[in-house]
Amino acid sequence: MSTVEKKVIHSEKAPKAIGPYSVAIKSGGFVFCAGQTGIDPVTGDLVGSDLEAQTRQVLTNLKNVLESAGTSLEKVVKTTVFLRDMADFPKMNVIYAEYFSSNPPARSTIAVAGLPKGGIVEIEAIALK
Repeated sequence: MSTVEKKVIHSEKAPKAIGPYSVAIKSGGFVFCAGQTGIDPVTGDLVGSDLEAQTRQVLTNLKNVLESAGTSLEKVVKTTVFLRDMADFPKMNVIYAEYFSSNPPARSTIAVAGLPKGGIVEIEAIALK
């Protein structure tokens, strides 16, 4: 019987976990990324109070985590977007399309009551190794 191994991924270019979890796990041909928020990895603070700035930071953080795991945004097969306000969906969608311009991954978008540090948007992803 074979066992699937898991490797914890760290990234110096993305915020550290705000709790007892890993920013990503490599296992079984996939990379599972925890949700990224609009936190600047240098300051530890949100990049601003507007959706556009936070969405760009979220996707940059996600890109950096994936690259630390040896993969990329192009290999993402599924994302889940968490929005504090579903009215922000159109604005988020425009920025999201810049990062996933061709062959975009499957996606779910969910409205939530709140996000860490008062964030507006959070995105998690699953990518191929």
